[in-house]
Amino acid sequence: MLANLGQGDHLILERQDEDREGDWYIQVLFRDDNTYQLEYRDGVPAEHYQTVTASQDRARQALLDWADDQPDWQDGFTWNNIGAMFALPIVKATDQPTP
Repeated sequence: MLANLGQGDHLILERQDEDREGDWYIQVLFRDDNTYQLEYRDGVPAEHYQTVTASQDRARQALLDWADDQPDWQDGFTWNNIGAMFALPIVKATDQPTP
């Protein structure tokens, strides 16, 4: 499926486990510049990470290793925490409308 992605297409693998709360997934986007943007989430928005690779083989191996629950599947990439992008905005008391 990864090899058949067109530019702008994405693939998502999700893990569902009754003993774990939250969202557990890895996704890959084949970008317009022919690179692969990988993202994964470990349960909560604060644990959402992203990296980019030009290698389809490395992206495929990361997907397979994640799906197989390999402990070192993230190795070899520089992951950036992008969890702040998914956090709910903080509403201050001064931002509340007055009745």
